[in-house]
Formats: sequence, structure tokens, C-alpha cells
Amino acid sequence: MTPRQTVAMVLASVVVTGPVAGALGVPLGVALHGRVLPATGDSVGLRLPASVLAVHDTAELLPLGLGGPLIAALGALPPAGWAARTRTATAPRTE
Repeated sequence: MTPRQTVAMVLASVVVTGPVAGALGVPLGVALHGRVLPATGDSVGLRLPASVLAVHDTAELLPLGLGGPLIAALGALPPAGWAARTRTATAPRTE
């Protein structure tokens, strides 16, 4: 493989897993927020107002879901560059 193909391979693997993580992580985070925050307040005898509980709306969540793949790709660039400079047989063994 050429160095360019190695970088493309590493980035392709991240581009596939990034959207999946965003698609699962954002709704899961919202669901956990909706359950954990009220339970935390109830455990100390506080009834939290709706303004504290409803901190996310759809317009804010969409960029979070879309930002995941971008952040993942940027985070994969240094390892991809390292793999491109390393002998191809060595790089897969170290992952």
C-alpha cells in the first residue's frame, strides 16, 4: 500500500464508525440526561424546574451528531500519518 492508501484506509474506518457513534451517542446522552438529572435532584429532595431539565433542543443536537464524524476524522489524522510513515506490515500489528 502507498502512504496515501494507508491514510485513506485509516480515515475510512473512522468515517464509518463516527456516524454510528454519533447516531447512538447523542440520543443515549439525551435519554440519560432526562433520567439521571431528575433522579439526582429527587435524591436530595429537590424538584428541578423544566428549564434545568430541557437544555437541549433539536436544532442543537443535529450539529452535535454531525460533529462526531468530523472530530473522529481529525483525531484519526495523527495515527493515519504515523501508519503512512511506518512499514505497512508493522502498522496493523500495533493497533
